[in-house]
Amino acid sequence: MSTDAYRPHDQASTHDPIYDQMAESADFVELRRRYRGFVFPATVAFLSWYLLYVVLSNWAPGFMSNQVIGNVNIAIIFGILQFVTTFALAWMYSRFSIARLDPLARKLDEDYVAGKRS
Repeated sequence: MSTDAYRPHDQASTHDPIYDQMAESADFVELRRRYRGFVFPATVAFLSWYLLYVVLSNWAPGFMSNQVIGNVNIAIIFGILQFVTTFALAWMYSRFSIARLDPLARKLDEDYVAGKRS
């Protein structure tokens, strides 16, 4: 048996020249810019909101225990709002993706498939 079968694949042989060319295209760069333009600020905003909840829960228990309606206090409301925020962000990302990312991604996919055929 040859020892070549046990050698790892040469990394240069696994590169796709069509993908490498597309990754440098203006459309691909724009797709990444749009994606990052939504995801990074949304992540920072959500993590800040979540950390505010944790910080207030740990270091402002008097504030968080204020009763709002009956036995419902501010901590419970903030906790429920964490779930609401999660679903709202998922919905906003879905709409953003459909409107701003998917059309460009489809075009890039078509270009990639066309490049593979030729």
